[in-house]
Amino acid sequence: MQPYMIKNLFGIEGWNIAWYGVIISIGIFLGLALALYRAKKCNVNPELIDDFILIALPVAIICARAYYVIFEWEKYANNPIKIFAIWEGGLAIYGGVLGGLLTATIFCKCKNFPLLYFLDLVIPSLVLGQVIGRWGNFTNQEAFGNIVIDSAKQFFPYAVFVEELGEWHQATFFYESMWNLCLLIIMLIVSRSPHKRGVLLCLYFAGYGAGRFLIEGLRTDSLYILPGLRVSQILSLLLVVVGFILWYFKIRNQESQK
Repeated sequence: MQPYMIKNLFGIEGWNIAWYGVIISIGIFLGLALALYRAKKCNVNPELIDDFILIALPVAIICARAYYVIFEWEKYANNPIKIFAIWEGGLAIYGGVLGGLLTATIFCKCKNFPLLYFLDLVIPSLVLGQVIGRWGNFTNQEAFGNIVIDSAKQFFPYAVFVEELGEWHQATFFYESMWNLCLLIIMLIVSRSPHKRGVLLCLYFAGYGAGRFLIEGLRTDSLYILPGLRVSQILSLLLVVVGFILWYFKIRNQESQK
């Protein structure tokens, strides 16, 4: 599959519309639609979601880029202007998530809205965006795993053929997309019943963190903090731990106070 939906837009050389960008945009749009739908069902003013996304989206992109650049600094040290060339690739989901959480914290403080309640409204939208967004890695032929030598396993969705290498590799982007889809389904089922504020956030931290930790270990293009030590796996373990700690102190304690 070609990485570009349209090449040389309006006949201008280099003005391309990449499939990756189109797929990410679809993920953002559907995530926003889900958040607005859930806000209406919970009798929350949908304008709150609109106001948040206008701030959170640019902040998340900046943080996603910053995260990538920090751990790949050797690529930019001699030419810092390249830091702004995001069209060449280099956005890390964990940076975007951290940026979104920071924005949500400040946003809810300014709006005097319960943070955990707000995060439970928007977290399923984040997961939906991740389900869809991972398919951008398919069009870019990236985020794949170990080489698959056994011809009996050289088929999608177990593996994907990487044209640049002329090899079959584990389709780890697909694994993560399906893991997130299962997580999203669980979240939507849980959200249909009365639950304590922050439950969906805990589910995301623990569920996504566990899945990402396992799948990241299969990838061959991870960011490393030290040789053999993947940044995303460290953060994934931290997410799992934070998820359980939050569950214990914020959720379980709420029941004991009744």
